Amino acid sequence: MTWLRFLLDRTAVLFLGVAAGAAIGYAFGTGNETKQAVSLAPEAAPVAASRPVAPPPPTGPAAPTGATVQTPTTTPGEVVEPTPGAVPVDTPTNQLASTVTQGKQVHVGVFGDSFGDGVWSGLYKLLPRDQYRVDKYSQASTGFTRYRRLNLENHDDQQIDGQPLDIAVIAFGANDAQGVCDGGHCGTLMSDFWQKVIGGRVESYVNMLRRHGATIYWVGLPVMRDASFDADALAMDQFYERLMQRLGVPYIDIRPFTVDAQGRYQAYYSDPGGSPKLLRAGDGIHMSMNGYMHVTKGLAARIQASVAAAKGKSDAGAPTP
Repeated sequence: MTWLRFLLDRTAVLFLGVAAGAAIGYAFGTGNETKQAVSLAPEAAPVAASRPVAPPPPTGPAAPTGATVQTPTTTPGEVVEPTPGAVPVDTPTNQLASTVTQGKQVHVGVFGDSFGDGVWSGLYKLLPRDQYRVDKYSQASTGFTRYRRLNLENHDDQQIDGQPLDIAVIAFGANDAQGVCDGGHCGTLMSDFWQKVIGGRVESYVNMLRRHGATIYWVGLPVMRDASFDADALAMDQFYERLMQRLGVPYIDIRPFTVDAQGRYQAYYSDPGGSPKLLRAGDGIHMSMNGYMHVTKGLAARIQASVAAAKGKSDAGAPTP
């Protein structure tokens, strides 16, 4: 009965993800999404024993992700309100530098599950559309534990389909709070086997995006209302943060923006004027529309700061007329 309850809880997360993704897609859809049916049942019952969370094995020093500078001044009327203090500036890839030098729109692709749908909606609203093209490649009810039904790396590689990709934002996780099977073996969430399989799939996925020339960001999960599910989400966040550090990918921690002063789950937040705004969806997992903008504001500012720095270098290297 315990295992059946576990399956029902995890399947409920997937159904809720479908509903949330459909609502966001209806409100913001651009027609870029590729439709594909995905089964909602977990791939297989995990059998290996759970282990404490362990960091990925080191393979060398983490790659540098860029310097930190003061928040740049925004132009009047700009949607993004950069967070106070310093905003990290990431060294542009050759692809992004080329786009900026040519004065083209910066192509931002958002990859993920239903939570990725929400991150896309926030960035789509926050980044100026005359300067940024923000495409949704995310798809509800997908994850790195579900490769038997949908291999994310192959699927998303085909979605990009040779298009120049300047920035890739990854937001997966809620559907991966379950065991994983691979090569005839299975392991429970956060077991050594789980970390090895998921870590390998994620690293290969990141390398695929890098082959497209993208600067990459990984967005973590928020605090969850259910204490048991939040423990799983926190364990995955810690695992992915260490993995991204090893891979040289900036990890965007949004948990601090989803708790109250005592560090507890909160359903509302206060806007700059002090008015309460709905932060979370009713399922206690996803965010509200305002909530997605709230948690992606810092990432939008970081993207703009990095693009502005790349533009400044491009202008400095231009010949004097």
